[in-house]
Amino acid sequence: MESRGLKCQLKDSIPVGELNPNAGSYGIHDTLRKGFSSVKSELLPSHPLELAEKNFQLNQDRMTFASLRNIQGLHAPLKLQMEYKAVKQIQRLPFLQSSHIALDTLRGADDSIGFEDILNDPAQYEVMGDPHVMVEYKLGVL
Repeated sequence: MESRGLKCQLKDSIPVGELNPNAGSYGIHDTLRKGFSSVKSELLPSHPLELAEKNFQLNQDRMTFASLRNIQGLHAPLKLQMEYKAVKQIQRLPFLQSSHIALDTLRGADDSIGFEDILNDPAQYEVMGDPHVMVEYKLGVL
């Protein structure tokens, strides 16, 4: 009778790994592959403009595509979206930070200096790990 009760408890229990989507194979956060966990990223925006600022580039692209479609027709935004997609795929090895200069050139942001240009130093990058492990993870060997 007690063994049946234990069996029911095990069947109905949820593994710890399913509760946390960032959990690795051992049920804890995998810092090497997913970076440091942050409570701030899981919180709701504290100010109404924070969400608009976070999605600024997406909204800017949508406005550009809409104006191109109205002026030049359907082919212009489709061509630009294909170019964006092709340029986003070009990057360095996973352990080196890519500057995405071609994407900035397509968007017209290559001649402006922003916050991310000054305070985005690759030497201060937090997810710097073992290059061999990171490349193997990216290729799906691990």
